[in-house]
Amino acid sequence: MDQKAMYQLSYGLFVLTSAFEGKDSGCIINTGIQVTSEPNRISIAVNKANFTRELVEKSGRFNLSVLSEKASFDTFRHFGFQSGRDVDKFAGYQDCKRSANGLYVVTAGTNAFLSATVEQAIDLGSHTLFIAAVDDMELLSQTPSATYAYYQSNIKPKPEQKPVSGKTAWQCTVCGYIYEGEELPPDFICPVCKHPASDFEKITV
Repeated sequence: MDQKAMYQLSYGLFVLTSAFEGKDSGCIINTGIQVTSEPNRISIAVNKANFTRELVEKSGRFNLSVLSEKASFDTFRHFGFQSGRDVDKFAGYQDCKRSANGLYVVTAGTNAFLSATVEQAIDLGSHTLFIAAVDDMELLSQTPSATYAYYQSNIKPKPEQKPVSGKTAWQCTVCGYIYEGEELPPDFICPVCKHPASDFEKITV
């Protein structure tokens, strides 16, 4: 079975934001879709390890900022490569504003945002699927949305490190970090973006 077939599915990229008891946070997700138009509902899937998922679960509210092709890698690094449990991602962060529901939206490198209230949460094992009613939305620019494929080809920097020729290596599909070794430990965590071994693919040189 060729796992690369999964990469052919079309994914958007988003900054999910929420807050609870005065604590704001945000994370990068790649699953946000409209599921009904009357009434207008969207669904998002969020890894249970993400602190922002906890805030969505507790508050029942979130904003979804749609990343555009003008998004910089710094945005992905800021919201995707560190945890809201360890840092305040909005402390000193200027490229954002509060929407009508009081939650942050990201204004740089985005083309729209949607505000939503959770109606249903479904446990998917590693992720939680939230189905939510859209309360508000705003178009911010006409720049096309960034797909996961566009991110891989045009936004994500090419890895600076090179595997030694003749050695087996594993490359993180998120940030490009390369681990050299015949086998990748199943509990390995990428030292750059903190993604698990499941996000690595075997490469040959």
